[in-house]
Amino acid sequence: MNICMYNLMKARLALLTLPVLMALSCSGRQSGASAQLAETDYFAISTRFGRMVIRLYDETPEHRDNFKRLAADGAFDGTTFHRVIAGFMIQGGDPNSRDDDPLNDGSGGPGYTIPAEIRPGLIHKRGALATARQGDNFNPERASNGSQFYIVHGTIFPLDVLPQFEERTREALADTSFSYSAEARSMYSTVGGAPNLDGAYTVFGELVEGFDVLDDITRVATPAAMGQRNSPQANRPLESIPMEVTPLPEYQQ
Repeated sequence: MNICMYNLMKARLALLTLPVLMALSCSGRQSGASAQLAETDYFAISTRFGRMVIRLYDETPEHRDNFKRLAADGAFDGTTFHRVIAGFMIQGGDPNSRDDDPLNDGSGGPGYTIPAEIRPGLIHKRGALATARQGDNFNPERASNGSQFYIVHGTIFPLDVLPQFEERTREALADTSFSYSAEARSMYSTVGGAPNLDGAYTVFGELVEGFDVLDDITRVATPAAMGQRNSPQANRPLESIPMEVTPLPEYQQ
């Protein structure tokens, strides 16, 4: 997949939550009672294809605790992976995906945003867990949608193209000193990821189990995968992929 295609994908992801976020008047978590948060940072995302296990990062505490809070409240259960692009990512967590209207999938949320926690060392490697958000034109602070998240499927990039993404990330972070670590370079050039998103979206966790499930989900039929790229909801699976999210207090890698 070439860089131009990735630029297009970035634009689509940035605009994904535009309708709902324009309608919101609040930022940050809404107040109210909630179930007790799990002490573990490991959660299972169960689907009809099997189980994926994610680990939440302590480096992004607001996103970590928000995910835990939503999971404790059952807010993810019954929502679907409504946007699937092989070689890029799978996206879910929209409460609208529970209803019978496929056209509103991707425009929902819990009614609040989360301040960005973009950390230079947390990259969009294969399996990275990150949040969708409204685009920079309407959201210069890069606040995250309260519930929608994506898991990077990714593409392998040769080492000689990574400097282009480094420069883009420097601009996004306004940090001229940013550079990929040796580990990050190796990851992108051997395992893959989505470096075009670095510095622009909050990465708050990673997949630690179930990469085969991730691969299987990216193989589902979508209008776009069948050549119908101009179809409404072109990347929405033709058969829904609902999820259930549960804490794994005894999980060990």
